[in-house]
Amino acid sequence: MQRSPIAPAALALILAGALGCHDFDIDFSRGTGGKIVLYDDLYSVSVVDDQNAVAVGYYGAAYSTSDGGQTWQQGDTDTLSSLYSVSMGDALNGWAVGQRGLILRTEDGGRSWKRQPNIKESEGTHLFSVSAIDRNRAIVVGEWGTRIRTLDGGRTWEDHSFTIDIDHRMFVWLNPEEQERVRNGENVYDDVTLNDVDCLRGTPNCWLIGEFGYLFYSEDAGQTWQQSNIEGSVELDLVKVPFNTLRVPTESQEPLRNFARSIKNDLHLNVAIEAYASAEEIRRFGRSDDPTELFEILEARMQEVRTVIEDAGVDGSRVRLRGQPPWDYEDYLDDDPEFLERYLKSRLADSGGMQVRVIQNPILFTVRFRDAQNGLIAGLGGVVLRTDDGGRNWAYRKIDRKQALFSVDSVEGGRAVAVGEKGLIRVSTDSGNTWRAPSADAFPDIFTFMRDVGFESTGRVGFIVGQTGQILRSTDSGIQWRPVLPPPPKA
Repeated sequence: MQRSPIAPAALALILAGALGCHDFDIDFSRGTGGKIVLYDDLYSVSVVDDQNAVAVGYYGAAYSTSDGGQTWQQGDTDTLSSLYSVSMGDALNGWAVGQRGLILRTEDGGRSWKRQPNIKESEGTHLFSVSAIDRNRAIVVGEWGTRIRTLDGGRTWEDHSFTIDIDHRMFVWLNPEEQERVRNGENVYDDVTLNDVDCLRGTPNCWLIGEFGYLFYSEDAGQTWQQSNIEGSVELDLVKVPFNTLRVPTESQEPLRNFARSIKNDLHLNVAIEAYASAEEIRRFGRSDDPTELFEILEARMQEVRTVIEDAGVDGSRVRLRGQPPWDYEDYLDDDPEFLERYLKSRLADSGGMQVRVIQNPILFTVRFRDAQNGLIAGLGGVVLRTDDGGRNWAYRKIDRKQALFSVDSVEGGRAVAVGEKGLIRVSTDSGNTWRAPSADAFPDIFTFMRDVGFESTGRVGFIVGQTGQILRSTDSGIQWRPVLPPPPKA
């Protein structure tokens, strides 16, 4: 999560006001020779081994250590754009990504960085995460369904972003120009943000996550992706209604209410409602030159179910109406003569009725795997997800807070650490099944956000990074944490 950027001139005025009218010589330069002058917010850390780590963040900040975190130096990124993620393929070679398609490459452990041109830079797309497989291969994700990868150290980047085709559920909501581009085979990117990608260094195993419960895994280094499953997905039997009937039958209302009550407090779960028509209803009301009557039937059926769900306690903002009638269908027929026929086919069922199902809506920030099978995800509202089958299936685990968890990581033996906003930290000793607050002497009192946590491959040394350049270090697999940056004030 990025703080609101403050322009250097505005920051100077704020400090000048705080210091009164005294004639102080304030230096706002970025620092030279690796010395850190201003401690910027840090958003990401990549821990290579027990000696080498790199952290990046606000205003082009890049800090690196080669002595296990005892000392840190500032790298030369030659940018003032925020860097949201960093990943090292080895102690020397890695990438950082950030605003407006920015990709930087280092070959000296984070001391210097060079910009790498790519298609997302020309499009101005923000990049939120990078994961290095090795010194030559990496995957980057970001907004507008961005998935790009390199196999040659970043000299070229392949675009595998999520796009919309003519059968995509969002096609109908595109403007006419975008629809024409889809019909012509041009790329129109899906309006979904991918927040994080994680690859096990030196293996073909990768995972990515995003908003709306987007979870995918790859077993071939990002060449192909399969969608993961989250437990809790529920689909009720079709609520059948007689011919040309709109109301939910009395015998179906109580099961719908029970279903709504069961998920009322699970705010990461939404409800999707779709309406269907029988073949006779489509023939009678939808096959003429004017399908308005059929559209009205479908719309009314969805609204009837929505009323029952909301009356049972589910907030209306969590209810999604899917497959709504395209009232402006005539606008598409000239360019797509089969548009209406395709929609009617999608609404056909053996009996008219309504379909109700749970759809996942967690906002997911970070995914981390300690091996090819065991992984954890941290998200908004204190959400934690856990898998032990390589990311094919995920299960929710609860912490005792609703605050955002920004990052999570684990080590062999079952210890895991999750960090978040307002200094929130939770620990687990059973691979993320249960969580608790750390002991009073294990973690310093911090009330600013902690954005990322990472351990080196053996799990012994780990770092947490966050607001105002805070870096905490553990040398005992995450049991005890001590600040290493910023340095304590001199007496």
